[in-house]
Amino acid sequence: MRIYIIFVISIFLLHTPAFSQQKGSGQKMEGMDMNMDMSTPMKKAVPKKLHRPAKQLKKPASNPDLKQIIRDSVMEPAPMDSSGDVEKSMKMSPDMKMSMDTSVSMSNDSSSGMHNMQMMNMRNDFSLHLPMSRNGSGTSWHPDNSPMYMYMFVPGGWNIMLHYGIFLRYAEVNLNNRGKEGHDRQFSAPNWGMIAANHKIGKRGLFLARAMVSLDAFTVGGNGYPHLFQTGESWKGQPLVNRQHPHDIFSELALGYSYAATQDIDLYGYAGIPGEPALGPPAFMHRPSALNIPEAPISHHWQDGTHITFGVATLGFRYKNMKLEGSSFTGREPGENRYNIDRPRFDSYAFRFSVNPSKSMALSASYGYVRSPEELEERVSIKRFNVSALHTINFPMNKTLSSTFVWGLNRYSAPDESSYGSHSFLFESNLQTPKYSFFTRIEVIQKSFAELHLTQYSPQGIPLLNPNQNNLINAISLGASRYISKNRYFWADLGIMGYYYGINSDLKAYYGATPVSAEVFLRIIPPRMSMSQMSMGNMKM
Repeated sequence: MRIYIIFVISIFLLHTPAFSQQKGSGQKMEGMDMNMDMSTPMKKAVPKKLHRPAKQLKKPASNPDLKQIIRDSVMEPAPMDSSGDVEKSMKMSPDMKMSMDTSVSMSNDSSSGMHNMQMMNMRNDFSLHLPMSRNGSGTSWHPDNSPMYMYMFVPGGWNIMLHYGIFLRYAEVNLNNRGKEGHDRQFSAPNWGMIAANHKIGKRGLFLARAMVSLDAFTVGGNGYPHLFQTGESWKGQPLVNRQHPHDIFSELALGYSYAATQDIDLYGYAGIPGEPALGPPAFMHRPSALNIPEAPISHHWQDGTHITFGVATLGFRYKNMKLEGSSFTGREPGENRYNIDRPRFDSYAFRFSVNPSKSMALSASYGYVRSPEELEERVSIKRFNVSALHTINFPMNKTLSSTFVWGLNRYSAPDESSYGSHSFLFESNLQTPKYSFFTRIEVIQKSFAELHLTQYSPQGIPLLNPNQNNLINAISLGASRYISKNRYFWADLGIMGYYYGINSDLKAYYGATPVSAEVFLRIIPPRMSMSQMSMGNMKM
């Protein structure tokens, strides 16, 4: 009954006039979003006989001329070369030249030059010639036009980015089948925070340091939060079923280095304890398509479950918009102690091929051998296959549609040398507008009786002939949220979400017919980065 009361209260709040008013103080103009293509082409520098020192960036007025500020702060007028070459006609810093060089990957139209001048000094973590917006979790790629929610600072040549996400949520799972498997209710607060910093080393090198932390162990609890049909990891020596495990307080402590052999070629290395190997798509909490969804996918351990691995070393090679990378890492998932650093083993490996065919799409395919991932099933290892596609479209009036498709296959090797496997499919999409967000996640996954840790006998006392028999689970979730605060420090939105599960007759004996779950939540994230922030915010040219 509580979930229905909270649902009614949330609907009332969404339509309350006090919440519908946006605060004006300190807000950035949303129409100046970084993902919008500039329609006005860059003007050529005016020829002058004498070079003048570049003007320093002044504090902008309330209605600044953005093009004039950029021109005055980063361009030094010079005589036009007879060939008409823009680079020869302007004196540019190496960073500015790098930014203009990325215009091919950022946009195919003539306005990309101005857009990339906004991107000046905003480096990718693993390349001097790629946009920052391509950064995914670990070494993975997003589409180039992905939205970015973060704070950015540039002190002394460093690029420092701060991200975080906090969900205050109340959920009731399998609410229409009380007394059946998985029925539970809980208030919890899943959360994470990340800081990443990179710095140029010479003309071609780039150093990266990154740390990610989570307070899930305090705000969620050792056995995680209720999540129907979720499996993976353990608590107090028992497998976690119908619950999502908490993340470790140290979720990433990693270093990286890349070397730009040419504009088209990068060589890079990445090492973390913990870190993320080159296996699967970007982790769910970092994907633009999943930003509004509080839960991990129930296919998490078929797709991006290795995003926290204690011991990772990756080497990669990029050629233009393609890259190939390989990792050696620890197969064992994090232990029940969420506050320590687990022992690295480097007993597993993975390979991933990625390509961004356009600024709006990121594709990848990966394979990994994961040795003994579950502490309670040490003799079972996994061969994992993954294919993913991430897509983003930016519409006028600051609207963005981000979508992801992932296929994952786990092929298990049992102690008796038998082999069996299960598939997973995921589609998720998120439409963001200035006031509202609408999002969905659809999953189709096979999970066996053994995976769900159901008894060897059905409730009717009928023996189960094959514990490894796969059961088909269809999960559909729909949600919506409304921003209740947007200011220069954080954005907050209030949301609701419902879940429907279609299961086969064998599982209905345990979970009941057509299980349903629901939740309400308050999400807090950093503001979305805008063009004005990049040009005039905390950046010091």
